[in-house]
Amino acid sequence: MDLLLFLLIFVACILCFLIFAHIQPIRNGVNKGMRERVPEAPGSWPIIGHLYLLTGSQVPHRLLGSLADKFGSIFTIKFGVHRVLVVSNSEMAKDCLTTNDRIFASRPKAMSMEIMGYNYASFGFAPYGPYWRHIRKIIVLELGSPRRVQMLANIRVSELKSSIKDIYKTWERNKGTSFSDEKVKVEMRQWFGNLTMNMVVRMMFGNHFSRGEKKGDRFQKTLRRFVDLVGVFVPSDAVPWLRWLDLGGYGKKMKETAKEMDEVLDEWLEYHKGKMNSRCELQVDESRELEVFMAAFLSRVKEEVIEEVYGFSVEEIVKSTCWSIFAAATDTTMATLTWALALLVNNPLVLKKAQQELENHVGRDRQVEESDTKNLVYLRAIIKETMRLYPVAPLSLPHESKEDCVVGGYVVPKGTRLWVNIWKIHHDPQIWTDPFEFHPERFLTSKTEIDVKGRDFELIPFGSGRRICLGMDIALEALQLILASLIHGFEFQIAIQ
Repeated sequence: MDLLLFLLIFVACILCFLIFAHIQPIRNGVNKGMRERVPEAPGSWPIIGHLYLLTGSQVPHRLLGSLADKFGSIFTIKFGVHRVLVVSNSEMAKDCLTTNDRIFASRPKAMSMEIMGYNYASFGFAPYGPYWRHIRKIIVLELGSPRRVQMLANIRVSELKSSIKDIYKTWERNKGTSFSDEKVKVEMRQWFGNLTMNMVVRMMFGNHFSRGEKKGDRFQKTLRRFVDLVGVFVPSDAVPWLRWLDLGGYGKKMKETAKEMDEVLDEWLEYHKGKMNSRCELQVDESRELEVFMAAFLSRVKEEVIEEVYGFSVEEIVKSTCWSIFAAATDTTMATLTWALALLVNNPLVLKKAQQELENHVGRDRQVEESDTKNLVYLRAIIKETMRLYPVAPLSLPHESKEDCVVGGYVVPKGTRLWVNIWKIHHDPQIWTDPFEFHPERFLTSKTEIDVKGRDFELIPFGSGRRICLGMDIALEALQLILASLIHGFEFQIAIQ
């Protein structure tokens, strides 16, 4: 009987889909005076649409890039029952994220954010509206104030110095026992991960994990599971009727991860709530406590946000926002640093040129300071080129249109999802000479005017428009300081297996 019921539901769903798919284009055509809609890639199947194309070994941004070569820089695909607009050049991206920025400022629903994002209280995935605008304003104030910027600089410097000492101690302890008398193997991806996690933990929560601490290891594993589950393909996100089946067991995994996250966040939140409630202690040490983002954000949310208006408790808002910022800051910074160092080691002439710049501006008698980075023009070009070649989000986080609009002369209906193929834009041969080559000098010559801050759509690793990454400036400062300090203090080469 269960199998029969399932077959009946499945057949009914197909019939409803076919009827709706036939009626909807007619209705939209009449409403829009039969204006042309964006071309759809051929080969869509009933119910699943083009999902079968995404099941192969090719990563989605490369697959969609190859489709753009066939069908043009703007086309649509069917992600299950949802229509997705894919844009693959800078002009179309600019049209979406400037002219139509407000319309595309929302996010589509996803099971991961319902379960692990406190039912869309998470700022990064909340739908566009009064709640998102209010929380965004608070984040900008608390991350961008002069006091906060200075405090974050102090944390970056102290954590970096501590981590560099660890590398040096490892070298002292192991030299002569590795593949050369004066060289030791260091797993740099892990080192970058530990460093960025401790930096961001201190900025967000005022804590610090010691090396090898079990709590830190558990926290890092929870973070990794969260990032993986946010990026994984969940069948019910494409075909909502499959939600009850929990194909792949993702719902169960998300609930387990959400519980682990909540336990950690509760511990930190209760600590800062206790500090705020202890008025005498707060008066003595107010400046230090308010430097911690969670405490400052909690204080402001309690003052400004009325729970009944948005439907979220203060605790849900604080925990979801702090976690989304933390997750975004750690994983992306670690990935960019890993790629940057790998590219330098594989291009020794570029590495030597960067080290020579450091010697000219810093010398050999002291360590790199944040004030030095403004003079390191070639180093900034290296970071730009790394982000061009390997953007941490090769497909932008999905947007969703709140109303009908026109993109590139085509009508885009309300509810259409938007994927900006950042990787394809960054490898456009019409913009970039030898687009697959690591060539930082391009940003000192022909592309010197192009920046990464969302105004030049040829290079948008942080996105653009209302949904641009709010931690962009802090991330760039950290990337420059960490990379400069490493190549100034150590010699690197690929370890021979």
